[in-house]
Amino acid sequence: MIQGISHITFIVRDLEKMTKLLTVVFDAKEVYSSGEKTFSISKEKFFLVNGLWIAIMEGQPLSEKTYNHVAFQIKDDDLDKMALRIKTLGLEVREARSRIEGEGNSLYFYDFDNHLFELHTGTLDQRLKSYSHAKTE
Repeated sequence: MIQGISHITFIVRDLEKMTKLLTVVFDAKEVYSSGEKTFSISKEKFFLVNGLWIAIMEGQPLSEKTYNHVAFQIKDDDLDKMALRIKTLGLEVREARSRIEGEGNSLYFYDFDNHLFELHTGTLDQRLKSYSHAKTE
């Protein structure tokens, strides 16, 4: 039986650049660095983001940007603060998709290797409720 998400791994060209992104934007805590050792397929680092294990491994980045993404939930009050953190790193912010009232707000941005991240202020319940109201109006 599935118990939850074990970890999320991102393949990145530069471990140190991604380390900075994770620590500045997500307040990640680095818990492991392989250094020059390779126990897996390449050099790697592990982080905790509010208890979630994020792994980064050295390798070839994604060749193109897509809408495939990982979304992290944040408080609506933190949206501007997070946007400033992203801006200080010079990351590309993607225009948000259109939304219906009540489903929350999102901030999308690409990392240095074309991974798309979303910072989202809503919950699944809020989105489902918003969608059901939109259908009946």
